[in-house]
Amino acid sequence: MKFLECSLKGAFLIEIEKHEDERGFFARSWDGKIFRDNGMNTKIAQCSISFNKKKGSVRGIHYQKSPFEEDKIVRCTRGKIFDVIVDLRKDSPTYSRWEGFEISENNYKMLYIPKGFAHGFQTLEDDTEVFYQISEFFMPDYSSGVRWDDPKIMIKWPLTISAISKKDLSYQLI
Repeated sequence: MKFLECSLKGAFLIEIEKHEDERGFFARSWDGKIFRDNGMNTKIAQCSISFNKKKGSVRGIHYQKSPFEEDKIVRCTRGKIFDVIVDLRKDSPTYSRWEGFEISENNYKMLYIPKGFAHGFQTLEDDTEVFYQISEFFMPDYSSGVRWDDPKIMIKWPLTISAISKKDLSYQLI
């Protein structure tokens, strides 16, 4: 696996290393020792799937508050997404900055999102599925988010938004 540090320190874009032959390929997508050696949290409390019917749908921008902050690894297993992270660490030089990545079933990339970041995505194709590995259990009372259209963050979504939840629309500006 190749770990490419993002411009927002602590986040990594992860590329698999394919071992190919006439049958196809084999690649590791998880190795606790390699993740730990790269300074990442290896605890996985739960895995989740998000299925999204419509191209242009937005989910996020979500995070869990302390003491249940999460590290996440996100991979698109069907379709394609524009995956977004926002640095919410108030003492960080990149506080309120965002970065986006195209992640798809065809490029096999994953995104490691550390505690202190919010996360969301926009689907770029119909019938898109996203797989999460998450370091903490979901705690509804500590679940929060920031607005997808916060003028301080200014995320440039690639498509017109076709669907977004009422909960995601209700989040406050930072």
